[in-house]
Amino acid sequence: MITEKQIEEFLAQAHRVGDAGLTICSSGNISWRIGEEALISGTGSWVPNLQKEKVAVCRVATGEVLNGVKPSMESGFHLGVLRERPDVNVVLHFQSSYATAVACMETLPDNFNVTAEIPCHVGSEIPIVPYFRPGSPELAEGVKTALKAHNSCLLCKHGQVVCGKDFDEAFERAMFFEMACRIIVLTGGKYTVLTPEDIEDLETYVLGKKTKRTCC
Repeated sequence: MITEKQIEEFLAQAHRVGDAGLTICSSGNISWRIGEEALISGTGSWVPNLQKEKVAVCRVATGEVLNGVKPSMESGFHLGVLRERPDVNVVLHFQSSYATAVACMETLPDNFNVTAEIPCHVGSEIPIVPYFRPGSPELAEGVKTALKAHNSCLLCKHGQVVCGKDFDEAFERAMFFEMACRIIVLTGGKYTVLTPEDIEDLETYVLGKKTKRTCC
């Protein structure tokens, strides 16, 4: 059962997202899995100053609303990701300035690996979801598919979605995503990226994913 303390923590984390400039007014939404249920920011709510009465409680498996508060119109992809990814507990849809500017570019970047933080935290490959109407089943399916094997994705002409095991991990991914997009925008597209060898080196020595081969 969801406790008052957990709701207060959810509100604090939502306000943290707003304080960082990742969402403004009614843009963006956030969810948190707690057992078989999830807290989701309510439809039309403002994440930066989210209030208790605008927090929906839903069953993850079915989407059933348990407290009478209508969840965000994007609850379809929040719950879809939580169902698909048992390792994920937090989903954050944000629309920060630079990342959203990149999402609206005529020619979208095909590589975001401008600094080591991207492959280490955001993901060396960031799927791009075509434009679908916000709140549509098509968008929900697109995001769920993109995040099956990735932790971040870009939504064309819309925004971004990241997920993580907890609030800190999702927040970190969102902030580094925004940092990469800021670099891309401020360089006017004249930026360099890490090579596959650079990324493999980071995965080996920073993330510990592989054992580096050595000659005999």
